[in-house]
Amino acid sequence: MSRPVLSVEEYLAEVLALVRPLPDTEAVPVREAAGRTLAEPVLARGDVPAFANSAMDGYAVRADDLVPGIVLHVAAEVLAGSGEDPAFGRCACVRIMTGAPVPSRADAVVPVEQTTPVEGGVRIDEVVPRGRHVRGAGEDVRAGDVVLEAGVRLGARELSAAAAAGAARVVCVRRPVVGVVATGDELVAPGLPLERGQIYESNATYLAAAITRDGGEAVVADAVRDTAEAFTAALDDLAGRCDVIVVSGGVSVGDADVTRIVLEAAGAGFRHVRMQPGKPQGWARWGDARVPVVALPGNPLSAAVSYETFVAPLVDRLHDRPTPGWSVARVTQGWSGPQERRQVIPVFLDVDESGQQVVKPAHRRGSASHMVTSLVGANALAAVAEGTAAVTPGDLVAVRRLP
Repeated sequence: MSRPVLSVEEYLAEVLALVRPLPDTEAVPVREAAGRTLAEPVLARGDVPAFANSAMDGYAVRADDLVPGIVLHVAAEVLAGSGEDPAFGRCACVRIMTGAPVPSRADAVVPVEQTTPVEGGVRIDEVVPRGRHVRGAGEDVRAGDVVLEAGVRLGARELSAAAAAGAARVVCVRRPVVGVVATGDELVAPGLPLERGQIYESNATYLAAAITRDGGEAVVADAVRDTAEAFTAALDDLAGRCDVIVVSGGVSVGDADVTRIVLEAAGAGFRHVRMQPGKPQGWARWGDARVPVVALPGNPLSAAVSYETFVAPLVDRLHDRPTPGWSVARVTQGWSGPQERRQVIPVFLDVDESGQQVVKPAHRRGSASHMVTSLVGANALAAVAEGTAAVTPGDLVAVRRLP
C-alpha cells in the first residue's frame, strides 16, 4: 500500500495533534528544575539587591566631601556579607569590597584604582558624583515583581534568577513520561562483544538523553528483537506508565519491519515525509488507553533529526510551551543535497566578525543517515529548502540551535 507523501509541516501537525498539554503540576526544588516548564510565575520575595551595595572594591564616601587630591581618614572596613553599618564623619571614608553593604552615611564609592594610599589615610585622585558605583536596593527587581513568567523553560539562567529572587521551589508542569523502544535483531548493548552483522545500540541513548534534556522522564525498554510478540510486549509494558512512546527502527516497507507491521494492525498512519534524512515516519495509538506512539527511522542520524524535528515539539506541547523557532545563517562551506526533499543537516553555528550567523557542515560527508559522528560537532540543524540541489558558500539557510 502506498503511503501519503507529506511536507515536514503537514506531518508535524499530525504528530502534535496526538497530545494535549499536561494538566498536572508539582512544586520542585530550584536545583532540580532544569529543563522543566514553569506552571506558575515566580515572584520576587524581596528587593534585588536587598540593600545598597558596592559595585567596586574601593572606598565608600560622601560625594560632597570630595575634591581632587583630598586625603580621607579610613574609619572602618566593610566586607561582603558583613552586617555592620559603620558611621564616619567629614573627611573620612570606609574601605569597602565589591558586594558589601554601602554604609548609610555614604552615597558613592571611589574605586581603589582612583586612589593612592598615603600616611594618615587615602588620597582621592579622581572624584566621583553621588551614586557612582553603588547598586541601589531593588535596582534589579522590586519585591512582588514577576521574575519569570509561566510557560518559561527553565535553564541555568532562569534558575539562577529564581534563586536570586528568593525562590526555593518553583511550580512546574509534571514531567512527561516518554517510553523509548529501539528495535532490531542487530542491536547489542554497548560494552558487549559484537558478532558479525551486529551493531551497538545508540538510538535509545540519544532519545533518552534528549527527552531528559527537554524536561521529560525517559523510560527505556531493552533493545527489542524483530518479532511481533517482543515488540507488542514492549508496547504493552510502556503503555501502562507513559504519556507517549517513541520507537526507532522498523518503519520502512520491508517484510521484516516489525514496527510497521504491528502498528499498522493497530491503525497506524505511516507517511513518507519530504525530508532527508527521515523520510519514513509513522504514528499510532496503542492499547485501551490510546497512548500516542511516534515511530522514527532506525538509522542513527535519521532518528536524531526526526526527534528534533517532530518529537521535541511534541514534548514542548506536553509542557505547554513554544518550540524555539528558526533563524537565518550564511553558509561558509557548501554541500550537496537531495533536490526533491528538504534536507536537515547537523551544522556548526558560529558568529563572524560582523556579527552575522554563519554555518558549516558538522561532518565532512554531510548528513548520510548512518553517520553517527556527524552529531558530535553539531550545535544546530540547518534546513535546506526542497528544490535545492547544492548549497554554496554565501547562501542563506534556515538554522535552529540545538538545546
